[in-house]
Amino acid sequence: MSMSFERYMLDMVQPMRDDLTRLGIEELRTPEAVVEKLPDAKGTALVVVNSVCGCAAGQCRPGVAEALQNEIKPDHLFTVFAGQDKEATAKAREFFAPYPPSSPSIALMKDGELVHFIERHQIENRSAAEIAADLTSAFERFCR
Repeated sequence: MSMSFERYMLDMVQPMRDDLTRLGIEELRTPEAVVEKLPDAKGTALVVVNSVCGCAAGQCRPGVAEALQNEIKPDHLFTVFAGQDKEATAKAREFFAPYPPSSPSIALMKDGELVHFIERHQIENRSAAEIAADLTSAFERFCR
């Protein structure tokens, strides 16, 4: 039986997508979806740049899940998937200047402007609890 690489990747990546979508985080899978949602999102928006790497699985996604248990959280929750939805991810990263491309990473925006950013190097060397604490602190500061 032959399986296309694309189909194989979809099957492998779906659980990684589900880790975030089951939390109520909306996937932005096209550049058009990113442009429709991010610049006009009133209030605060969390944007998770998802990834297949171990630090996404072990620290980033669990840290985001823990942070979203906080009473104060962003108005909007979005995700793009680096390496999978490449054009959507590239478009989202345009809103994260001056930070270079990084995956996984987590952005917090307020009224379309970046106010807090967690880069890969700030994820891979910290625990999920530390990432959650960083995020909840940002939520407390910007999401009131």
